[in-house]
Amino acid sequence: MNSLRRWSPLLIMFALLVLAAGSGSPVTAVALSVAAALGGVIGRDNLLSKQVRDREARMLAEFPTIADLLALSVAAGEGAVGALERVTRVSHGELSRELGRALADARTGASLVQALQGIADRTSLGPLARFVDGIAIAVERGTPLADVLRAQAADVREAGKRALMESGGRKEIGMMVPVVFLVMPVTVLFALYPGLIAVNLAAP
Repeated sequence: MNSLRRWSPLLIMFALLVLAAGSGSPVTAVALSVAAALGGVIGRDNLLSKQVRDREARMLAEFPTIADLLALSVAAGEGAVGALERVTRVSHGELSRELGRALADARTGASLVQALQGIADRTSLGPLARFVDGIAIAVERGTPLADVLRAQAADVREAGKRALMESGGRKEIGMMVPVVFLVMPVTVLFALYPGLIAVNLAAP
């Protein structure tokens, strides 16, 4: 299904180009070619946007666990770099791969804060930006890094709970639509229909 969705814009574009080649009118051929090109660009852009949203959603789902693992590693006595290396070794996912990329950047000469800032720059997730800011402040001012990471993990979990509650509220409203417009009219009809039949039979 995913492969079909990925290739569907190209298939539509190919079909339009075939129609353009088979048509005798040059104007029709040009119009179909332009429509095929626009359809391919728009379809690919939508697919890429969806892939980015899905990837960021997976990163956000992984973030509380990653932050807790980092907090445990730091509380056990490891530094920020050692904790990141341990977490990237034991975890698998989009966020752990981004952390591995940040560590690779740090090994090539960038500071840890700059390398982590690259993660925030490559995504549009607010919690990751706050994560980088928290690590930067903890490293620069010497504040306990484990407490900062635990607090950020708790914030992300609370945000996830709020998002679930909002999604549940919207779905609850959506579920009321078939109840109000389908189930209730049928129920009222079944309740009134015998009475209407009786009235019609009793009428002279």
